Amino acid sequence: MDIKLEYTRKRSEFGRPCSFSDWGPEVTVDIPPDPSLADDFIPQDPVDIGVQQAPVMALHEMNTDRAETSIQGVNHVEGGWPKEVDYRNSELTTRYREEVEREEVYTRSVQRLGSLMEHYIRQNNAIDIYEEYFPEEEGDDEEEHPYAKTIIVLRDPNTTKRMATRLSWHPDGNRAVAVAYCSLDFQDSRKDMSFDSYVWDLESPYNPELTLKPSSPMVTLEYNSKDWHHVLGGCYNGQIVLWDTRKGGLPVEITPVDFSHREPVYGACWLLSRTGSECLTGSTDGKVLWWDIRKMSEPSDRLILDITRQDQQKDALGAISLDFSPSLPGKFLVGTEQGIIISCNRDAKTPADKIANIFRGHIGAVYTVMRNPFFPKVFLSVGDWTARIWTEELLDSSPIMETKYHIPYVLDGCWSPVKPAVFFTTKSDGTLDIWDFLFHQKNPSLSLKVSNDPLLSLRSQDNGRIIGCGTRLGTVSLLEISPGLSTMRRNEKTVTSTMFERETRREKVLQDKHRERLLREEQRARAKQEEQENAQVFEQTRTDFLAVIKAEQRKRGQDGAEE
Repeated sequence: MDIKLEYTRKRSEFGRPCSFSDWGPEVTVDIPPDPSLADDFIPQDPVDIGVQQAPVMALHEMNTDRAETSIQGVNHVEGGWPKEVDYRNSELTTRYREEVEREEVYTRSVQRLGSLMEHYIRQNNAIDIYEEYFPEEEGDDEEEHPYAKTIIVLRDPNTTKRMATRLSWHPDGNRAVAVAYCSLDFQDSRKDMSFDSYVWDLESPYNPELTLKPSSPMVTLEYNSKDWHHVLGGCYNGQIVLWDTRKGGLPVEITPVDFSHREPVYGACWLLSRTGSECLTGSTDGKVLWWDIRKMSEPSDRLILDITRQDQQKDALGAISLDFSPSLPGKFLVGTEQGIIISCNRDAKTPADKIANIFRGHIGAVYTVMRNPFFPKVFLSVGDWTARIWTEELLDSSPIMETKYHIPYVLDGCWSPVKPAVFFTTKSDGTLDIWDFLFHQKNPSLSLKVSNDPLLSLRSQDNGRIIGCGTRLGTVSLLEISPGLSTMRRNEKTVTSTMFERETRREKVLQDKHRERLLREEQRARAKQEEQENAQVFEQTRTDFLAVIKAEQRKRGQDGAEE
């Protein structure tokens, strides 16, 4: 039997608003006085009362609003150009400058300001306030001992560890670093291996700031220096991926498989263009492809790395490193698996002319090739057991300088962005070497054991103080080097230029002597061959002469017998 309780109430009696009204006073408690308590009180007589004639004052304290101050600065590189003119493009700036110089307002302004400037220039030339009276006296500062210390360690958050194959610093003050993670082991088929790569914020290095999610493990990546929200990546399956960091970790553009590379993409570079949307990629399939991120459905141009200049895919060399320098916008360098460095000319009309020069010297693959930021014709290459310095002034020649042969492999290297003679190399035993060729050419200025695992990737910040090293297990160590290795000294650029010119002349002399020796050997071989040919002719003539004499003797003997 169910027990029910029904409660019934009109709908108008609940849920309605309260109604307040005025109500008169009401006495709730009335306590009359008790006369018996009067005996407990003692009257006080007389009573003293103090009176103060001065006005009563009160003390109050308060704090004023704290003024918040901030330090701000402007890095003025080059200004005064309209928005549509890229100041890094010499053709556009020259054209705009010529247009302005033709205007009549410009001529009048120069004439008006010329007389004023001439007056002030004459005043400045009266006394040279910057004259150095004792230029030969230099401070005897003690040379500090070079050092490097680890400041931040970034670890792959995944359980299955992968290689940190590439580093790229954020162009805006190097506040972040993007790391490409990929396993380059042959047929690595671990099912739980992640494809993600990460962008790390240096202020919070414990968790990645952004997770990049490609369709295939990413081998290389690069920030766009003109629009640093764009990140270009090259995948293991040959596809090219583009991210916009403002839109999250999913790619905004992916190249089709049919028009992409057929093998892993080891090199990706942004090109210097007016729109900042052109890029270059290289792969071990022997192709270099040009792309425009506004239309990534197919490459805008291609080059087959056939050094025979026959443009044959079967004879192409696999590209394993790539370098492009904005100071030489028409050229780029390619390091191959076969140990050959190819200097290419982008502006050439035919594919055969695009392969300008070939440099041979490495025994194994060229893992890194990079131009010197101060002397673009001088470039660094890293491969097998050495690091070598080349110059494009010597075509098809040997390097002008090189390090000693190391026991472990040399896996990566880069120039210092602030010192023209300093470069860094990493080795397979986990050692970072810092070389300064102005002081030591046989041994590094500083050798530091960073990890027990091989150091596969290396990249320096723009200020030259922080270096990032990526290991085989995905750990990225950020090291701060001493000021002596990251600050340019007085006349260092001039001395470095003199050193490179001296080594170039020395190599030219050796090259000329080598050619002379080859020419002499060729002449000797030709003379020896001619002597052999003359001896053969003489012997053949002698044999023929003796045969004629014998035949004549036999003929005369037969005639005498008949008589």
